[in-house]
Amino acid sequence: MPSQPFLISEFHCKDYQQLEQLIRPGDIIAFGGNSIFSRWAKLTTRSVVTHLAIVIETKTPSDNPQKPVHQIFESTYYGGNSGVMINRLCERIASYDGNIWWLPLSEQNRHTFSLNQSECMAFLRAQLHKPYDIWQLFGSTIDATDNLPFFKYLSYNVEDLSQWFCSELIAVALRMSKLLHSINASECTPIDICQLAIYQANYTQIRGFKTPILGFNSVQPA
Repeated sequence: MPSQPFLISEFHCKDYQQLEQLIRPGDIIAFGGNSIFSRWAKLTTRSVVTHLAIVIETKTPSDNPQKPVHQIFESTYYGGNSGVMINRLCERIASYDGNIWWLPLSEQNRHTFSLNQSECMAFLRAQLHKPYDIWQLFGSTIDATDNLPFFKYLSYNVEDLSQWFCSELIAVALRMSKLLHSINASECTPIDICQLAIYQANYTQIRGFKTPILGFNSVQPA
C-alpha cells in the first residue's frame, strides 16, 4: 500500500488551521518542492528544503476576525509571475506541490524583529517586482568548488542585491531585522537559513509527507 500524506497532529505536524493564531511576522515558511528544479536543489544542498518565504503581516478580516490572513514575502515563480512578490500563505499552502514547514522565531527574536519590523518592511517593499536571480541561485547551491582556482568564479557569489533568489532575500530581511549581522546573503541557501539558531525549539510541518529538516536551529548566527 502506498504511504499516505502525514496530516495527523503529532508534536511538529499540524494542519494550518490549528496554527493560524500562532503564526507571527518574522516567522519563516520553508518549502520542499517536487519539481525537477526542486529535486536538483535537494541534491546539491543535501537538504529537503528548496524555498523560503517570510511572514510580513497578519491581517484580520472585518467579516471574520477569528481567521487571520498571513501575507508572505518571497522571490519565486508563482501564478505565471516571477521575482519578488507578496502572497497569501493560505493560498500557497493550498496549491503547493510538496512539503511546507512553519519555523517560528524564538520569543526573544520575535521581539527583536518587532522592534525593527518597519525598517525590514520598507526594505522588502522596495524590492517588489525585482527579477528572480536564477544564476546566483545556482552559484549558492554549489559550494564544493568555491575554493578551487577558476571554478570559484563559477560557483562563488559576490553579494549582489539587484536581483533575488529566495534565501538571499530572506537573509537580507533577517539582517535588516538585526537577527543577522555580517553575512554574504548571495551565498545563503534555504537550508542555511533553516539551520540558524534563531527559532523556537520545534518547527511544525503543515503540508506533505512527514519529513525532518536536518540541522534545524543548530548554527549560531555569528
